[in-house]
Amino acid sequence: MSASKAKDVSFPLGQLVATPTAMARLSQADISSSLLRHASGDWGEVGDEDRQANEEALRDGTRLFSVYQGEDGTKFWIITEADRSVTTVLLPEDY
Repeated sequence: MSASKAKDVSFPLGQLVATPTAMARLSQADISSSLLRHASGDWGEVGDEDRQANEEALRDGTRLFSVYQGEDGTKFWIITEADRSVTTVLLPEDY
């Protein structure tokens, strides 16, 4: 992400959880760096519709959704619940 797109976004992540599949397939570094990106408003590889939904969610308190890739190319998601109580790291097939 370029510096011009960086944002000072802050929202509570709540309890951090990951599915067993995500834990088995992703490195701790992949998870940690992506959680930092998610928390800063870098939504990763989401489409325009999801990007806009996230921007609205920051204002209206709905679910936040990000898409990233691990170093080995594994695609994974990070979802923060609307009430900001839980943030989950999961693979698309876990959904």
